[in-house]
This record gives sequence, C-alpha cells and structure tokens, in this order.
Amino acid sequence: MKLPRLIVAEMVHGGVRRVGPLAIGFLLLSTSFAAAEGFDQWLGKLKGEARSQGISEETIKLTLDGLEPDKLVIKLQRKQPERTYSLEEYLRRVVPTSRISKGRELLALHSELLERVADSYGVQPRFIVALWGVESDFGRNTGDFSTLRSLATIAHGGRNGSYFRRELLLALKLVDKGFVNQQDLVGSWAGAMGQCQFMPSSFTDHATDFDGDGRRDIWSTHADIFASAARYLSRSGWHGDQTWGREVRLPPDFDIRLAEPGVRMRLSRWQALGVRRADGRDLPDRDLWSTIILPDTPGGRAFVVYDNFQILLKWNRSTHFALSVGYLADRLGK
Repeated sequence: MKLPRLIVAEMVHGGVRRVGPLAIGFLLLSTSFAAAEGFDQWLGKLKGEARSQGISEETIKLTLDGLEPDKLVIKLQRKQPERTYSLEEYLRRVVPTSRISKGRELLALHSELLERVADSYGVQPRFIVALWGVESDFGRNTGDFSTLRSLATIAHGGRNGSYFRRELLLALKLVDKGFVNQQDLVGSWAGAMGQCQFMPSSFTDHATDFDGDGRRDIWSTHADIFASAARYLSRSGWHGDQTWGREVRLPPDFDIRLAEPGVRMRLSRWQALGVRRADGRDLPDRDLWSTIILPDTPGGRAFVVYDNFQILLKWNRSTHFALSVGYLADRLGK
C-alpha cells in the first residue's frame, strides 16, 4: 500500500511512520482549514471539480450523492500509537510461523501461475507471495471500509487532504470509465484496495488484466493480483536476478556514521571494513551496490540491503515493512 510521506503517525501492520513537528504543524493547520468548511459544502465543490475533469453526471450522482463522512476513519488516522514496535516485535506480529507455513503452501499451490507472472515481469514468485502475505494475509484481511467514503472523509477533514482528494477523483474516474464497479471499492480505512492494497493511483498505473477477461480484478483473481504486484515492482526498477539484502554482523570498530541511507558502497568495500554475514561468513562475491541499515538502535540487528530493498520502500516507506517482506520471502524459498 503506497501512502503519502506526510501522514503523521499511522499503524501499518504493527509499524509506525512519523514526520517531524514542523510537518505536523503544517498538516494540522491545513486540516483545521479544511474541517472549517462543512462536508456538504466541500462535497458540492468536489462535484464541480469532478465535472471539470470529465466525470459524468451519472457517476457523480451514483458515487457522491448522499455520501457522509466516516468518523471512525478520522479517528484511525489521528490515532497516535503509544509506542514504536522494535523490529523483533514487528516480525513476530507480521511474519509469524503460521504465515510462513501458509505462504509456502500457497507458493506451491500457485507455482505455475507465479512462474508465468515471473516470466512476464522479472519478479521472483517468493517476493510476490511475500508482499501478498504482508499486505493482506494472502487476501484474508483486505478491509471492509468504503473506499469512496474513506477517501472523501480524509480529503475533507483528515491529514494531507490534497493527496486523498486526488485519490478520490481517480477512484471516481475508475468507476466512470467502467474499470471497477462501485461495489468493489472496499478496502482499508485509508483507501487501499484489494489483496495487494493498491491506492487508486497505484491501480490506475499498475493494475493489470493478466487473465485476459477484460477486468483488472485485484480483489479476487489471483492472476491479476500477482501480476499487478509484479508490474508495480518491475516498473519501479526491480532486479529479478537479485535478492533484497541480508542480515550482517558489524565489527566492533564500525563507524556508525556509515549506516546512513545516503552511504552506498560495493559489497567488497563493506567486506574490507570487517562486515560479515550474520553467521560470520564472508559477504557474497557478487559486488553489488549496497547500504547498511540499523532498523532499531546502534548495537541492534544490522542489515546490508541492495537496490531491491529500495524498491520495496517505494511500495511502502516503512523500513520495518520492507524488512518483513524480505524476511518472509527468504523463508518461502525459491
């Protein structure tokens, strides 16, 4: 699920993303201004904007007439988590043994289809299944909120309203063009849809009709779900011949300033600096560009991550999320 960077604090599969106090102040000011305008008045202006973008009157009436805000959605967006989960806690919640077992079962069950998707988009099946598992528990937890109502609610009175307004208008266009049925627009409280949890913009750009039935069905058709996720990664620059990274052991004299997102070195350079695999063996011979990350605090677990890890961060900007996908993919095997 790709959501905007400026969401103040949001639970994402047990993890938390935050922004600084200046951004918070700006967003609260923007929210107060939007909320000062009544929802009906705001909705009337939105209808005018929809008309100006070519959305038909029939679709506007079908989707927006009688629409009311959902107070629970605002409550969920504004909810401040009491604490940030450590990586260990996050992995226990997001990648339990039961999910690993289920993932292996589904990887085998859909192996033929997944290989066809992999051949088309260059994304390894284990990563497609891992994303599927982390995003929606293999389709068992896709959310039951009305996408249109959620997007309208946040666009009017929530944080980063302009982003959600754009997503709402895109959702209306999807209905207007017949790409989705209004009743299918159900998902998370933040507007993410289907088993791969796409926002309307991600659906517009990446959802694909892999089974050729004339419909991009990310809600119930495995071929479309797998291919849409793979297409997203492929278009973002995924390397099908590489993995995401691995856990490493840092030497006692490691300069912690090197564990920064902007510091990229070849694996051979990290090897020369004393970095080793978690079990003490040498780093791989393939001399990939890579970065050292410390997801918790200095002295905690360390990882060397490759370009594909950065692609996972494009999908979801949570480091814990990207690590959990890599962790699950490794345990699913090839």
